[in-house]
Amino acid sequence: MKPLKAKELRKLTNDELIAKYNELKNKLFHLKIKKTFGQVEDTAAIRIIKKDIARILTILNERGIKL
Repeated sequence: MKPLKAKELRKLTNDELIAKYNELKNKLFHLKIKKTFGQVEDTAAIRIIKKDIARILTILNERGIKL
């Protein structure tokens, strides 16, 4: 899994960013559950998703959008 680029995220609309945020939060939740049971092959994906979520939140905060 490769991280999302901030340049690519800035091209998205607010609604698309919020949808991407919700998708990543859901994916992170499922990865954490799998990690608990030892079923995750790529544990680095959790760190990448957390950083992607932070990038999205930063862009939304710059635009003045509150979740």
